[in-house]
Amino acid sequence: MRRAVCPGSFDPITNGHLDIIARASRLYDEVYVAVMINKSKKGLFEVEERIELIRGETAEFGNVRVESFHGLLVDFCKQREIPAIVKGLRAVSDFDYELQMAQMNNGLSGVETLFVPTNPTYSFLSSSLVKEVAAWGGDVSHLVPPAVLAALDGRLRKS
Repeated sequence: MRRAVCPGSFDPITNGHLDIIARASRLYDEVYVAVMINKSKKGLFEVEERIELIRGETAEFGNVRVESFHGLLVDFCKQREIPAIVKGLRAVSDFDYELQMAQMNNGLSGVETLFVPTNPTYSFLSSSLVKEVAAWGGDVSHLVPPAVLAALDGRLRKS
């Protein structure tokens, strides 16, 4: 069985993330979405909320599993026999950082990283930008799925 992982914080998941996950799901038998737990950062959504949103948005693919992880991504991969990491690249600036990570991950464990160019429609998109624009009342409905938009609106209204 061919397995890959798409890692990230997904706070919240965007249409850009979903594009990469969908493309990976067509290339691999099983795709894990690994939601990073970073105890030093306070996210807008709790990890379990992110997992539920991602599961809802990826259910249609049929071969996507969503789990959280803490620690080294290569350990997550080893535990699940995942030989490949799939990462979306928005710009050259992403490549500089991601190449270093890919080389480190490969050196630590032999796990390969495949870079997928982001759909140009989402080349500027990040969870941070979505949160910032939404917090100021901007329209992000074209950047996130409807369920994520509803969760985002609900969370920001509470703040």
